[in-house]
Amino acid sequence: MSRLKPKNLKAYTTYYYQFAVCDSDNTSPVGRTKTTPNADDDVTEVGLAVYSCANFPFGFFNAYGNSDSVDYVVHLGDYIYEYKNGYYGWGDSIGRIPLPNHEIFSLYDYRKRLATYRTDLDLVASHQEFPWIDNTYRDGAAELNNTEDSFLKDGGISVDQRKMNAVRAYFEWMPIRQVDMDDNLRVWRSFQIGKLIDQGRPRGSRRFGRSEYLLSTGRPSPSYDIANDAGRSLMGSRQENWMYRTLSESAKRGATWRVVGSQIVFSHIDREAVDQNGHGINVDAWDGYQSNKNRTLNHLYSNNINNNIFLAGDSHASWVSDLVWLDEKDYDPETGAGSIGVEFAGTAVSSPCPYGENITLAKANNYSHLIESTNAELHWQDLYYRGYYELHFTKDKVEANFFGTPKTREKHGWEIPIANFTVLNGENKLQRPVGGGVVESGSLKYGKMVPTNLTVDTTNGTWFEW
Repeated sequence: MSRLKPKNLKAYTTYYYQFAVCDSDNTSPVGRTKTTPNADDDVTEVGLAVYSCANFPFGFFNAYGNSDSVDYVVHLGDYIYEYKNGYYGWGDSIGRIPLPNHEIFSLYDYRKRLATYRTDLDLVASHQEFPWIDNTYRDGAAELNNTEDSFLKDGGISVDQRKMNAVRAYFEWMPIRQVDMDDNLRVWRSFQIGKLIDQGRPRGSRRFGRSEYLLSTGRPSPSYDIANDAGRSLMGSRQENWMYRTLSESAKRGATWRVVGSQIVFSHIDREAVDQNGHGINVDAWDGYQSNKNRTLNHLYSNNINNNIFLAGDSHASWVSDLVWLDEKDYDPETGAGSIGVEFAGTAVSSPCPYGENITLAKANNYSHLIESTNAELHWQDLYYRGYYELHFTKDKVEANFFGTPKTREKHGWEIPIANFTVLNGENKLQRPVGGGVVESGSLKYGKMVPTNLTVDTTNGTWFEW
């Protein structure tokens, strides 16, 4: 795998490129990319397509091929999965067996798995047509991802060596530069997209320096009470302080929007109404590191940092919430008063619903209603659809459009518009009525769900009822 680092490119410019083999007529397909604006450029509009959780044996990556109205692609995690076929998804019947067909550990393993993923034509097309300004190098499972696990061995390889293998293969395959030449495990970074957006990504937040996960496999489970331990951090002190500094510098320079891309859902989500496990929270997300979440919210509120848009993946479901500090700041879910921003969390490209691969639409919507109705800041929740979402930024507002892709076990270009949301500049909350008062699927607070099943075939622009 060779890499080319072009120089002297113009800012905010679309480029087309092609590779040729020396002393041969062989050429690559024509690629397209777009550079980011200079930090002080006035940019009127920027579009992002946001993805997460692409599981090769669970289905085709149809969602990658559907978006063509954005400038950049953001990937929030689970770009690949490390499992063998059958452990988490069977690909036999659709010809999608992840290679090598065992859990991956070595550098060869990671290179081969990434090469296998690049046989998906929609993923190839997305990389060919758009710059990917963000992604993560491996799947997001909690097991063996704590600082305490660094010297343990799994598959005959230490956890730290496995991380280095994954990161090296990642940098070989992804068109991005290494962030810190003195720290080959560092992948968190930020982007300034003109004066319009500062996009910071505490990348690998569950990889670098995080305190012990509450339910680490193979060891006694610590009490859920340690989620509130002030000494615990989801990302480690170095990355945590970098995030606070980046947010403050963004506000100081006057960027309109601050976008924080997180692998995992930030907002508090109590799912006890459907989980019935006595806890109801996902301790592998920010809810398992409440003190770290509190420090983040305190930084935003105390420094009057506004226009915050948090992004998340990981959960294989869609969540749209006002960003609030529960129990510390007054919040009115009807008006949004008291919110400091908005979180948009998207579903998976192909990984299944957390409540079952074959969950029915009726059951999924019922679960969504139970979850939404018991969480004050959560305004929309959908469990049924796989897909992605787009964000369109202007100085006046952010428009979020969510799309569902039915039948991931078949290759097609179909998608269903399932929900749309707006955030106005300076309001720090979802515009009311949230979602325009109506969504295609899931549960909308103070609104209604009206299924139309109207589907667009993105390959030819025709609409039909699915």
